Amino acid sequence: MRFQLQVADKIAVTRPELKLEAFEFDTGMTPYDLVLEVMEQPEGFCCHFQYNEALFEAATIARMAGHFQKLLESIGANRLQTISLLPILTDGERQQLLHEWNEIKVEDQETAFLHELFEAQAARTPESVAVIFQNESLTYRELDHRANQLAHYLQALGVRPEISVGICMERSMGLVVAILAILKAGGACLPLDPGLPNDRLSFMLGASRSPLILTEGRFLTKLSALCVRVVCLDAIQEVLSRQKKESPVSGLTEQNLAHVFYTSGSAGEPKAVMWHQSKQSKHRSWAQTTFRLTEDDRYLMKSPIGFTPLSSEIFRPLLAGARIIIAPPGVDQDSAVLVKLMAEQKITILNFVPSMLRVILEEPNLERCDSLRQVICFGEVLPVELEKRFFERLSAELSIVYGTTEAPGATYRKCRRGQHYPMVNIGRRLPTRQVYVLSSRLQLAPIGVPGEIYSGGEDLVRGYLNRPDLTAEKFIPNPFSATPGARIYRTGDRARYLSDGSLEFLGRMDHQVKIRGFRIELGEIESVLGLHPQVGEAIVVARQDGSGERRLVAYVVLKQGQAATVNELRNFLK
Repeated sequence: MRFQLQVADKIAVTRPELKLEAFEFDTGMTPYDLVLEVMEQPEGFCCHFQYNEALFEAATIARMAGHFQKLLESIGANRLQTISLLPILTDGERQQLLHEWNEIKVEDQETAFLHELFEAQAARTPESVAVIFQNESLTYRELDHRANQLAHYLQALGVRPEISVGICMERSMGLVVAILAILKAGGACLPLDPGLPNDRLSFMLGASRSPLILTEGRFLTKLSALCVRVVCLDAIQEVLSRQKKESPVSGLTEQNLAHVFYTSGSAGEPKAVMWHQSKQSKHRSWAQTTFRLTEDDRYLMKSPIGFTPLSSEIFRPLLAGARIIIAPPGVDQDSAVLVKLMAEQKITILNFVPSMLRVILEEPNLERCDSLRQVICFGEVLPVELEKRFFERLSAELSIVYGTTEAPGATYRKCRRGQHYPMVNIGRRLPTRQVYVLSSRLQLAPIGVPGEIYSGGEDLVRGYLNRPDLTAEKFIPNPFSATPGARIYRTGDRARYLSDGSLEFLGRMDHQVKIRGFRIELGEIESVLGLHPQVGEAIVVARQDGSGERRLVAYVVLKQGQAATVNELRNFLK
C-alpha cells in the first residue's frame, strides 16, 4: 500500500496567456495494489483511491473510504486519544454489526428442561422405538421408566442440584439411561472416558467433587483404586426394578449444573467447563426448524463419551420422536464397518468431524447409504476441497456448525451444491447467539478486517469449575449489551466478517489445535513431556500428512548424557 499527499502549489500564475488547471486522468494501472492519494485543494482535501481489481472489490474500497473519513473526524474530535482507540466504523456499519447481524429476535416460547422435553415426547409417542443398540431396543415409555427408576435410586444416594455424577461407560443403552437419570435426579453429568489413565480420572473426580461414578462391570477393577463410590449398573438391576417409574422431583433452577466437560489445559492439567440447566427452547426450536427431524428419522450416536456432540446425538432425536441408533464401541474406528452400519440401519442423519468425514468419503460402498439425508459437520473447520468431495459422493444435505465447549453452536452454514467459498466459511451466527469479531482492544472489526471471535447469548456456560481466574479472563462483560450481567466468551479463533454477514475462519490466536474434533492445548503435552527425567526441552506441533489428516508430532531434546527411546516417551505420555 502507498499513501501519497500532494500539497497545493501556492505560486500564483501571472502570465495571461497561460492557464493552470488540475484534472484527473486514469492510466489504467497502478504500481501498488492499493494507493491512497490525498490532494490539498482550496476548498479542502480530495482523496483518491487506486486499487488492484483482482484483490479488492469496489464495495471494499468504499468501506475503506468511509473508515478513513470517520478516522479523520475522530482525530479532530479527540486529539489526545490513542489512534488505535479511535472509532473508524460508520454509523451504518456499526448498526449492521451490532443489530442487524447480532440482535436476538427469537420470540420467547414455553420453556422446559431437556429431560422434561423428553418426558413430553415420551407421553406423545410412548410405544415408538427410542433407542436401538445391537439386538436390543427400548420404546420411549421404557426408556423413560428406566431413567426414572435410576433417578430415584440416585436421589436416595444424595444426588441433587449442583452434585456432579461421574459416568464411566462406553456407548450403550445404559449410557443413554444414565445421562437421562442424572438430569432427572437434578444432578450434573460428568463424562469420564474409560480409556483415560487413573491419575487423570482421579484429578477430574477430585476437582469436580463428584461423590460417585456410574459404570459397568468390566470397568470395576480399573475404578476400584479411585477414592469415590462406584455404582455398577449391571449389578443393581434387580434393585432398580423395584424403584418408582414416575418422574422424580428434581428441584432444579436454570442456573444449576447440567454437564461438566473436561478439555485440555495449557498448564498441564485439564480444565472443566460448566454447562448449566439453561432452558433451551430457543435453540431447540432453531435446530428443529433447521434439521427438520421427524419420527421417521434414525440418528446415529457414535461420539465417544466426554465429547460434547454426544449430547446432541442423544437429545436432538429424542426431543423429535426419532430413533437413536447406537454404534457399538470401536465401530467409529473402522470406516468400512461404520459405512456398513449406516447402510444396514438406514441412518438418515448424523454428525461428523471433517477428519472422519474425509475417510468416510473414500469408502467404496458409500453409495449404499442412500437413506442419508443430512450430515452435520462440527468440531473442526471444513476444508473447501472436502466440501466439494462430499457432493461428488453423496446426495445428502451438508451443514456446518461452529462452536466451542464454552459456547456451543455459535454459527451455522448450509452448504449448497456448486456454491463454494474460496476460503473456509463457517456461516452466520445462530438466532440464539451473538457473535462479534473484535480487535485486541475490544473494538468492532470492520467487515473484511480480521479479529478474534467473541461469542455471547443467553445460554453461555457458567465458566470453568473452580477456576475463577480463568473464567474472568475468558468470559468478560459484554461491552455492547445493556443487559446487566451479559457476558461474551473469547474463543481464541480468528475470523473476519464478509459482506453477506457470514464469517471466514482464519485460524487460532494461540497454540491450541483440534485433532478429530478434540481441543488440544499443545502446552499440556509439552508440560507432561517436560516431567520425564531424561527430557530437557520439548515442543509439540500439529502436522498435516499427505492424506490431509492432522497428527500431533513432538520434538524432544534430551538432557546431556541421557537417553530415551520413542516408545519410552509414548508410554510416559500415556
